Amino acid sequence: MLSTAGNQMVLVALGWQMYDLTASAWDLGVVGLMQFVPTVLFTIPAGQLADRVDRRLVLTLAIAVQLFAAALLAWGSAAGFVDRNVIFAASVGLGVARAIQTPAQQAIVPALVGVGDLARAMAISTAVMKFAVVAGPAIGGFVYVGGPAIAYGVCAAIFIVSIVFALAIPKVHVARAQEPVSLATVFAGFAYVGKQPVVLGAISLDLFAVVLGGVTALLPIYAKDILQTGPWGLGLLRAAPAVGALFMAIALARRPLSRHVGRWLFAAVAIYGVSIIAFAFSTDFVLTMAALALGGAADLVSVVVRQTLVQLETPDEMRGRVSAVNATFISTSNQLGEFRAGAIAAWLGPIGSALVGGVGTLIVVALWIRLFPQLARRDKLVP
Repeated sequence: MLSTAGNQMVLVALGWQMYDLTASAWDLGVVGLMQFVPTVLFTIPAGQLADRVDRRLVLTLAIAVQLFAAALLAWGSAAGFVDRNVIFAASVGLGVARAIQTPAQQAIVPALVGVGDLARAMAISTAVMKFAVVAGPAIGGFVYVGGPAIAYGVCAAIFIVSIVFALAIPKVHVARAQEPVSLATVFAGFAYVGKQPVVLGAISLDLFAVVLGGVTALLPIYAKDILQTGPWGLGLLRAAPAVGALFMAIALARRPLSRHVGRWLFAAVAIYGVSIIAFAFSTDFVLTMAALALGGAADLVSVVVRQTLVQLETPDEMRGRVSAVNATFISTSNQLGEFRAGAIAAWLGPIGSALVGGVGTLIVVALWIRLFPQLARRDKLVP
């Protein structure tokens, strides 16, 4: 939670400082690109690392890289030598660090809890991540009032505490990959996923649902042109899915799904599609907020089921690489979803784009029930 919140705070400060320095929307876009490209390039190799090295140390290394970037930016901002090139370099470093961190962070959970508690643990993990994603940018914007050096300094302090917590995780025995490192072992996660219909179905269902149903890119249009609100309204719209997800995560942590998990997974994705259709036609601010919150809650159910199934269906010596595949699909689907929404909106308008996404998500649910019957019939999370 702390490392994710710290990362979100740094990203807010980077964007604000870059715009202060250059007043260039292009440079703001490049900052995002500098973080996205390393994530795509290094997440798969990071899965190999997580299967061969103590995952606590991999977590610590990733957070330490973010600590170094925050400390450098704090010093540079105070000394006055931070420019666009320094921010670009820091963005690359942050992207690499998150790529290294994600597979180890996902794969370490099953080693720390019993199989029977994994669903509850995944729900709690998802809940704190949602909280960090919501609270991190808000805190980062508030702290930046004191100046960039103060903002980066606070982030560095958060990363230090994160490292302490990472090192405090008890060491547990995990099965490690023994075969020599090769191109085949690096990409073994893809081969394994391709042979496991339950895992492949769960990951691909989420991928297509997010690509088709993602509407984040449309929120500024809805806020300004359809709902007639200002920046405050946009902020609430962006927070609504996370709020819905947070409440659902708390509910699943208290009462995890125990039976008919395949049905719950497909039902959740279908509800997500329906919520997007409701969002498409809504002209009322409260109703739009409710639709987005419902979509966030439904998406959380699918995330918890998918993450738990992926971990339980994967042997420990493969969890890092399979988690890397999962993380790569997630990051790619988010970016493609925003592009899909914007591109279709330019052709059909924002309402048409959202409607196509919602209907497309429902079509995917129907197709995936036929393509992956093992997933649809899955009763319990534990195989």
